[in-house]
Amino acid sequence: MAGLRDCSVVYFGNDWSAENRTSSHHIARRLAALVPVLYIETPGSRAPQSSARDFRKLWRKLTRMFAPPRKIHDRLYVATIPQIPFRKLPLVGALNRRLGGFLARRAIAKLGFKRLVSWFVVPHPGALAKRLGETLTVYYCIDDYAAHPGMDVVAIQALDDHLTRVADVVFVAPRALVEAKRALNPHVYFSPHGVDFDLFAQAADPATHPAEETRSLLHPIVGYFGSLAPYIDHDLLVYLARARPQWTFLFVGYVSSDVSRLRECGNVVLAGPQPYETLPRWAKAFDVAICPYLVNRQVKNSNPLKLREYLATGKPVVSVVIPETAQFADCIYLAENHEQYLAAIDRALAEDSPELRQRRMHAVAGSSWDARFQETVAVVDALLAKG
Repeated sequence: MAGLRDCSVVYFGNDWSAENRTSSHHIARRLAALVPVLYIETPGSRAPQSSARDFRKLWRKLTRMFAPPRKIHDRLYVATIPQIPFRKLPLVGALNRRLGGFLARRAIAKLGFKRLVSWFVVPHPGALAKRLGETLTVYYCIDDYAAHPGMDVVAIQALDDHLTRVADVVFVAPRALVEAKRALNPHVYFSPHGVDFDLFAQAADPATHPAEETRSLLHPIVGYFGSLAPYIDHDLLVYLARARPQWTFLFVGYVSSDVSRLRECGNVVLAGPQPYETLPRWAKAFDVAICPYLVNRQVKNSNPLKLREYLATGKPVVSVVIPETAQFADCIYLAENHEQYLAAIDRALAEDSPELRQRRMHAVAGSSWDARFQETVAVVDALLAKG
């Protein structure tokens, strides 16, 4: 019976070298353990900002545009095909399709891929779906990209809707997006994020030592790992840091928003981005982990990977209320305003126990990325078997 193992995958995803490990990376690596994968990073979802970082990234991607696919390991190759982000200009859509299609087909030919499955994790190259000679098109929707800051909302939403309609199957990670997707395509499956459970559970292992940089910090430590991005509620963080000057607030991750007010707080530590594999050692130092999001469209329609990673560490978790976090109300602390958030952290510190740590870990123990991936492959295999 023909299935995914008889195919090669052309995978349109996020920046391969991005600071954060996303679901795009987790799925692509598991696919490459099964079949040959051409991972196409497609910068150009939004127009570049005036920051030096954005222009460095843009230049790096442009210089790779005509380069052959680079080998990551035996069956995983990465190519870069930028999309022009100025979609309101005439002919930009046609140019993105023509240039993107030409570069993708050239890379596919270079690798000798034959029976293709196209797999999209981002919507902005979605105009290429069904244009590469693929046998099957998968849309693995992990976010509401049109709601991200800096996006051309109308254009990105149109590309997202088009990809949803033309895909043979759509997997949706955010619960809040499932019904909207089903209105466009009957072949929609709810597929929440997985978690590297064994990795993050290391934080609960007595043999794991906290990161060296944390050992002189005062406890309790309220911790966060991930980008300090525009969807983070900085007003909340400043309120918490000022309300509890005797606590340490530790942030591990890339800073992509204005943190000047946080820097003014003497009990705030910005540790910067750290290697993914070391995150359990940073979490080991946390007394409480937080999801301090702004409750906006982007966040409401998200499926925070971080929440599952926190739970796998066994640490108490305090979060704002959104559809995904509400699903874990029996094992995390939820808050709807600043005062409730502070009170929830107080409770989390006072109530923590070995029994509660085990309950939190148990809540995600069966949600590994391997398990999620096998569920996805089973659906794709069944569709390919139908021919």
